[in-house]
Amino acid sequence: MSPLKLTALSHGAGCACKLPASELRPLLAQLALPGNGALLVGAETADDAAVVRLSDELALVSTADFFTPIVDDPYDFGRIAATNALSDVYAMGATPVVALNLVAWSLESLGRDALRELLRGGADVARAAGVAVAGGHSIDDREPKYGMAVTGTVHPQRVMRNSGARPGDDLFLTKPLGGGVASTALKRGMASEELSRRATEVMCELNAEASRAALAAGASAMTDVTGFGLLGHLRELASASGVAAEVQSDSVPALPGALELLRTAEPPVAGGSRRNRAWIEEVTRFGERVPEERRWLLCDAMTSGGLLIAAAPGSGAPGARIGRLVEGRPGEIAVT
Repeated sequence: MSPLKLTALSHGAGCACKLPASELRPLLAQLALPGNGALLVGAETADDAAVVRLSDELALVSTADFFTPIVDDPYDFGRIAATNALSDVYAMGATPVVALNLVAWSLESLGRDALRELLRGGADVARAAGVAVAGGHSIDDREPKYGMAVTGTVHPQRVMRNSGARPGDDLFLTKPLGGGVASTALKRGMASEELSRRATEVMCELNAEASRAALAAGASAMTDVTGFGLLGHLRELASASGVAAEVQSDSVPALPGALELLRTAEPPVAGGSRRNRAWIEEVTRFGERVPEERRWLLCDAMTSGGLLIAAAPGSGAPGARIGRLVEGRPGEIAVT
């Protein structure tokens, strides 16, 4: 609708602009965050959302997520950001109910029409999810940012955490990796139309059905894969659950064209992905036969990625089986 190139206005793209986990985790550990007897899930296990018990049969799930543009089209940016924000509620096994827009935008330099398209994209995703958009907050900022604060509900005894996984559980992934590769390639003029189109489709796919299928399969733990990459979020899940993990790298699905780009002389690796790799290499052993492009893929800073699910073998959990959880030092990962 406009010649705006939103990705040229930001220092990062999507969830790749998250603060690095290696810096954020120690900082949060120094804080004594207030809680109360109703808080079921807080910041201790780096879970996807907070959960507060309201009654014996009702708990409130609360999350917020926003980021810089990952695509150039304002409407698609809105759709992706809204899908990503809702994902945190689905990862907790909950149903999103209401959302508030979080907007940083310069009307002077970016205009009202593009902002209208951005908000329309978010509203269309919320409508498809059955979620009311009840307002929000905006600030003037020349680097655009958009996201949502989302509230959902769940039965207190049916909350899905990232800390319930068990040794012997299989690991499943419900969306392919490579979104960060695609967005970085787009910024550098390396992405094909097909890769950009497919990446946008994947990022706009709600995790609602996958969440319901995981719950029906009796999943023991769940999280969504976003800015810390598959291995970063697996590290958090395994650490919180007190288990180690094994990943079969060639079983991890990738967006068509992503691995080919990672094999080039100057692969489109986001800064966030580089930080992810430095962080996970503290606890990860890569087998000698795991190629470099696969190592980068497993660290790819995703936006609106799929669900990472731990469930018993043969449970019928959704997604591709990519590995398993085992006894071992909590958070350690072996990649073959």
